[in-house]
Amino acid sequence: MIRLFRTLILILIAFVAGILFDDNGRQELCAAEGGDWRDRTCFLKE
Repeated sequence: MIRLFRTLILILIAFVAGILFDDNGRQELCAAEGGDWRDRTCFLKE
């Protein structure tokens, strides 16, 4: 039972970390293109 609980916790941590790193990657990509990052959306400047 403890193994199952530990496994579920590790999966949850990995899932949350994946979401955070994905946002950071998109934010850096947006900045490289010269865009403005607001509310998890990239607005490219004309």
